[in-house]
Amino acid sequence: MKFRKKDLKAIVRSKYNQIAKNSSPNATSSCCGEGSCCDKVDYTTFSDNYSELEGYNSDADLSLGCGIPTEYAGICPGHTVLDLGSGAGNDCFVARAIVGEAGKVIGVDFAEDMHEKANENLNKLGYTNVEFILGDIDCIPLRDNLIDVVISNCVINLVPDKEKVFKEIYRLLKPGGHFCVSDVVITGTLPDKMKEDAEMYAGCVSGALPKNTYLKYIHNQGFSAIEVKKEKKIELPHQILANYLEDDELQEYKNKGAGIYSITVSGRKDHPGEPDIT
Repeated sequence: MKFRKKDLKAIVRSKYNQIAKNSSPNATSSCCGEGSCCDKVDYTTFSDNYSELEGYNSDADLSLGCGIPTEYAGICPGHTVLDLGSGAGNDCFVARAIVGEAGKVIGVDFAEDMHEKANENLNKLGYTNVEFILGDIDCIPLRDNLIDVVISNCVINLVPDKEKVFKEIYRLLKPGGHFCVSDVVITGTLPDKMKEDAEMYAGCVSGALPKNTYLKYIHNQGFSAIEVKKEKKIELPHQILANYLEDDELQEYKNKGAGIYSITVSGRKDHPGEPDIT
């Protein structure tokens, strides 16, 4: 089944709204527990441990990332940081601990319930230099050349037009600014049954690009100093793969060397006239 772009956006928005609702204290099930919203895909499969980081807030951590972009983002005190797909605010609160009182952190997310949950967490913490806005990350309601650092965690792969997202990142960054995003990419070819499944799309798998294509999209927008800071292979549990593949298909998938990877990649927007050193 082929999905239209608007269908894919609706699928992702609905799924992450549901995750936000199920993460509330009054929810009857956890996000990825029995009878939960996650159905065939455990959305926490790719997540890293944030709990030792300054600024960490457990209410904001829904274990939906695939890396820790702030670890390599070069954020400094006083910076203005933008988090694309900010969810319940986890990366924003970690970034806020780095920028300090003199900086600012803006999170943008298009899932209404996630946006609401982020603001609930913000109200509990009382920060005055963190803001959450509702919007699509491929059309962000902010002015040009505003941001020092853009971060994102396992979100761009969910957007049908990924090139448009990187174009927005370039537009929003100040000259000399930079980005650092963690995301899911693939090598080889995923089986059709996985590529055409809505759950696998919302679960950050079937919408993932080949690694070389992903990096090419970044380069095509004019970024320099593009660097993969971290890469790790993601092994999907057998019980998830078994939802899509028979035993012989599963063996063929493994034999072809196809792989799913989390990468953390950074790049810079040069000052006008500055040479590209990539």
